[in-house]
Amino acid sequence: MAKNIQENAGSAEKREPAFVLIARLQKVHGVRGEIAARLQGDHQRSLRAGRTVYIGADHLPYKIISSRPKQELLLLAFEGINQREEAALLTNSDVYARLNELPGLPEGEYYDHQLIGLQVFENERLLGELEEVLKTGANDVYVVHKPDGRELLLPAIPPVILKVDLDAGTMQVALMEGLDE
Repeated sequence: MAKNIQENAGSAEKREPAFVLIARLQKVHGVRGEIAARLQGDHQRSLRAGRTVYIGADHLPYKIISSRPKQELLLLAFEGINQREEAALLTNSDVYARLNELPGLPEGEYYDHQLIGLQVFENERLLGELEEVLKTGANDVYVVHKPDGRELLLPAIPPVILKVDLDAGTMQVALMEGLDE
């Protein structure tokens, strides 16, 4: 199942989470309270200076005062955390954003949590339910749980993914030869 959502207090009507996992804090960097964060999904815009994030299982609010890239990580500094020892207390913590505070996406782009649970069809044939989004680097791969219990892996590329209708809870796809075996 998708590991980037926290199921609680979201919209019951749409089964939406209240918080979305956007990063995991790693180790401290330097002596002024910076800490490295590894992104979980495409949430770099949620980790900009001035934004508030929620850390740990209790979702404690922290305001980001600076954010800068360092290789595949982001170095974050939080308001009120000015020393290495203070930042070290956050090591290995999950970082969340409130669902209703996520930045908007361009037309045709979706957050993973919006796709999880969609019914996937090829024409009128139900292929199954999208249960996970795998991040592969080149393109995402959608894991569809088929009615017979097997999994179908769909590359998230335009020739395969034809239409996403969040209101209807459906995704239309065109299977490439050999995908539905």
